[in-house]
Amino acid sequence: MNRGAVLKLFHERVFTLALTLLVVCGVAAAVWPGKFPKFENISMVLLNISIETIVAVGMMVLMISGAFDLSVGSVVAFSGGIAAHLMYYYDTHFVLAIAAGMGGAVLVGLINGVLIAKAGINPMIQTLAMMGIVRGGALMVCGAGLMNFPAAFNRIGQTKLLGLQSPIWIMLAIVAAFSVLVAKTVFFRRYYYIGGNERAARLSGIRVARMRIMAFVLSAALAGVAGILLAARLGAAMSRSGQGVELRVITAVILGGASLRGGQGKIVGAFLGAGFMGLVKNIMIIGGVGVYWQEIVLGTILILAVGTDILLKRRSGE
Repeated sequence: MNRGAVLKLFHERVFTLALTLLVVCGVAAAVWPGKFPKFENISMVLLNISIETIVAVGMMVLMISGAFDLSVGSVVAFSGGIAAHLMYYYDTHFVLAIAAGMGGAVLVGLINGVLIAKAGINPMIQTLAMMGIVRGGALMVCGAGLMNFPAAFNRIGQTKLLGLQSPIWIMLAIVAAFSVLVAKTVFFRRYYYIGGNERAARLSGIRVARMRIMAFVLSAALAGVAGILLAARLGAAMSRSGQGVELRVITAVILGGASLRGGQGKIVGAFLGAGFMGLVKNIMIIGGVGVYWQEIVLGTILILAVGTDILLKRRSGE
């Protein structure tokens, strides 16, 4: 491999992030050989990032198109809350309850998409407002919290295969599926054109408004899947579920190669970004770092991620 190819490889965010993850894992294994490299710990890291990674996949598609969604954390609580409410109070079959929860999530995404794409409302303002509205809806359906769901529902989030809980396998399946879809299909490739130059995309015949609506629906739907999985995994639904998820997911997606200006990013980058965030948090827990410092560190990572994105754009002349 010649020097130019090597330099190009190191400019690829997915490659450098994967390399960083390997280095951090190696250092952590050397410092805490009795704790970090254990299967139980690694599987717990994967389980902890599974919910946010699923949300991050939808956020990556949105950010490729040049938008983002601050309401996804509330949707996580809302979708799981609707399903839980129906099962707990009305003894609804868990399949129908899940369908209702997903319907609620999709409705939120549709409202966001229509108001942003058709009415011209700024995505940050619209999704910030929706974040509060949907969180209120989650509080209405969950109250202080709901438990005692059918065993069949709980198994969705608690079944193990090869020692790993089902949310991990579902996360990997979603990452794999959308990696192929975004990289290979014409439909999803259009989001790169929209994010790169929306006006040119529109002039080339791409129905930008419809594509943007569908991106918000997809983002909310994946947040809905995450919410159902979280409720099934915990065997409980709470109105505060998903708090802060939106900022952590945006951080993970930017770390994984997305840009605030749109037009770039890969689905596997969202997975690696979420993995990096989860790994940092796990190391801080093992190292006995206080919970307040953990939030400070994660917030600092967000600032550094955004700052790096801006710096790279300036250096490239964009």
